Amino acid sequence: MRDVDVRSALRRELKQQHLGDDRTLIVEEMGIWSGAVRVDLAVINGELCGYEIKSARDNLERLPAQEALYSQVFDRVTLVVAEQHVAKAETLVPDWWGRSIASTEADGAISLKLDRPALFNPSIEPLQLARLLWRPEALSILQRHGQDRGVRSASAEKTFRRLACTVPLDTLRQEVREALKARPSWSGKPVQYEREMAVGVDLHPLSTSASAHAGIGGDRRNPLIAPTAR
Repeated sequence: MRDVDVRSALRRELKQQHLGDDRTLIVEEMGIWSGAVRVDLAVINGELCGYEIKSARDNLERLPAQEALYSQVFDRVTLVVAEQHVAKAETLVPDWWGRSIASTEADGAISLKLDRPALFNPSIEPLQLARLLWRPEALSILQRHGQDRGVRSASAEKTFRRLACTVPLDTLRQEVREALKARPSWSGKPVQYEREMAVGVDLHPLSTSASAHAGIGGDRRNPLIAPTAR
């Protein structure tokens, strides 16, 4: 069982679930922290839901770091996991995460069985949610809410902090989802794109300093946000 096989099965399942729903966007390798960390698939509609795959060929070394980051921004998260990882994974993610078990059938096909539905995230972090945006998207939201004074020419990070502090969380969740769905392109934006991105060396979640501060670990990923898929 390979990651690509499980991903294909999950992609087909999600597309079937949302068939004909033009309000739903399915994004592969959705970047958070400006693409420094990616969730395997995300579904954006009335909620922001993440799906992380751990196939039989994967290990769970990065899961604690991924859990710490995904749990700050996604409304719901589902771990799609091979049977051999179920017991260990149970100790590494919170109870509100959902779980789907991936198995290999006799004919070699991958089947997915929902073992536990994802519950709503009780602890979304407004600042991390705001950091999903590009700076012009965040500034546009602030302008609509009359909160852009003093940040129209500010850095991305200052803009996101203003957004997190002034827009109520439920409103911010909706605004972020709509901005992500309306985004014309998800590719070609590097981590250090100063005018639009929030992440700098001191903020990178998997950098040595940030990992030591947060108590997490892992490797740096390709800093480009992947293209979307419907």
